[in-house]
Amino acid sequence: MAYHSLEACLLDLEHTGQLVRIKEEVDPYLEMATLHHRVYEAGGPALLFENVKGSRFRASSNIFGTLERSKFIFRDSLAQMQMLINLKNDPVSALKNPFQHLGALFAAFTALPLKNPINKPVLYQEISIQDIPQIQHWPMDGGVFVTLPQVYTEDIDSPGIMKSNLGMYRIQLSGNDYIPNKEIGLHYQLHRGIGVHQTKANKKGEALKVSIFVGGPPSHTVSAVMPLPEGLSEMTFAGALGRRRFRYTYIDGHAVSTDADFVITGEVIPGENKLEGPFGDHLGYYSLAHPFPLMKVHKVYARKNAIWPFTVVGRPPQEDTSFGQLIHEITGSAIPKEIPGVKEVHAVDAAGVHPLLLAIGSERYTPYLPTKQPAELLTIANHILGTGQLSLAKFLFITADDLNKLTTHNEAIFLQYVLERLHTNRDVHFHTNTTMDTLDYSGTGLNTGSKVVFAAYGEPVRTLAIELPQALKGISNWTDCRMIMPGVAAFQTKPYVDEQTTLEEMKRINEALKEKTGPTFGVPLLIWCDDADFTAQNSKNFLWVAFTRTNPSHDIHGIDEFYAHKHWACNGPIILDARIKPHHAPPVVLDPAMVKKTDRFFAPGGCLEGII
Repeated sequence: MAYHSLEACLLDLEHTGQLVRIKEEVDPYLEMATLHHRVYEAGGPALLFENVKGSRFRASSNIFGTLERSKFIFRDSLAQMQMLINLKNDPVSALKNPFQHLGALFAAFTALPLKNPINKPVLYQEISIQDIPQIQHWPMDGGVFVTLPQVYTEDIDSPGIMKSNLGMYRIQLSGNDYIPNKEIGLHYQLHRGIGVHQTKANKKGEALKVSIFVGGPPSHTVSAVMPLPEGLSEMTFAGALGRRRFRYTYIDGHAVSTDADFVITGEVIPGENKLEGPFGDHLGYYSLAHPFPLMKVHKVYARKNAIWPFTVVGRPPQEDTSFGQLIHEITGSAIPKEIPGVKEVHAVDAAGVHPLLLAIGSERYTPYLPTKQPAELLTIANHILGTGQLSLAKFLFITADDLNKLTTHNEAIFLQYVLERLHTNRDVHFHTNTTMDTLDYSGTGLNTGSKVVFAAYGEPVRTLAIELPQALKGISNWTDCRMIMPGVAAFQTKPYVDEQTTLEEMKRINEALKEKTGPTFGVPLLIWCDDADFTAQNSKNFLWVAFTRTNPSHDIHGIDEFYAHKHWACNGPIILDARIKPHHAPPVVLDPAMVKKTDRFFAPGGCLEGII
């Protein structure tokens, strides 16, 4: 459907019973975010807050809260978008089957951005940052943040909308040392498009003009998070997905999305940074305060009756999970075409998305040899870890399935398949002293840590235990030990102290298990944790604890471990030390008092009665 505004989309959702209006005054400090969190968790509707305390503007959340709702919003264009992405990756197919692709080609043709439209709704009024709903999501957040921004920049050497970048980067509107209404913070990683643009501007000693669009047709928001093929503009994609050309103009040299609900324009001055954060982030922990680029606010615009869209990020799954599902719907076939030999790649949401990748590749290097072992898989693994946002991964489990029955989207079955075939003395490959996700505090410093590849292929070398083996019972310094899933167990000891203490503890664990385990032991992966009961409770807890609290080079140990020609290996189980370390960021937790306060909305007679 061709929505001309965010409000048009919300009215459509309301008409079909997919939106609830909240007319009661709601506090933007924690209360709105808590309501959103509880409704999302229950698989509930989109929300329209009509009375935001301290602001004359309305706000909306959970718009993309389910894949079904996202597919409904884009029901008229989704198939064409899938075709358009495929054409970018395989243009020859259009020549072979031109009539089959006419719809996609027409979508691309009609999606060209429209400059200086007659109607420019966003220019209805100029406002200040303080007029925007001041939504704080988590108790320890450093201030108010924009969580669904579309951040627009242009290449200073090659300006123009077709070579611009539209990305979703965290924006801090208040708090810390920002001068109210005049300064805001931008959080992004340097390899992103905006980082490239800023680097070029810095070299010339010039300010980078930045425009932040909020709201507008929902296709604009989705476009800002899409991993698009090289050469496909986000604005073109937004127009094609929304079946409405992206409309824009320039004011004082700043690009302005005329269909947006709000636009903030400003400049990033070379070398001017201020502390940004903390912020409750999508790994389930706070990202802490660090220096990030400072944006000097030029002007703020809002359309008449503008609506401020927001989401809440935290321990997954959250609404950004549904974003990921929608992206997979549209681009599912793109990665295999980009990386030769790859059949599937799955970023595991429950593990914080970036920390854990599961992949299925091909193994074609040595078909003439009777023994099957990883070869091509290692080449593919290096390619995966060097590709776009996949490069942020810490853990990559990769295998090949000659029968084409395996999928990465059933995490438990996939991990069991790998663990059955894993040679612990051969198949574990480390990348040390490298980059990692800026939001991940398990490493040795900001954006610094390690990666590991578990590459397994061939016939099974062990039968995975489904019950706790006798060898794992009665270990003197273990306070608890529980099976998580076949082949994986959690054990609990005293809290982490330091590296030296860990080495001493590992020595005792090794002495206890070395003679009782071996290369074919039925539990090849042990999770060392603070709470074995919590970790083993369900797969989501296991994935979150194991892969968000570990730095591979520092936190992977092994029973009877050794080095052979600089390759780390072990003859017994692999141990993943997933205890909380002193340098880790604190986990994000809802305020119990705020949860209790919001109970009134779900009580009999409340506007959200029956949702939870």
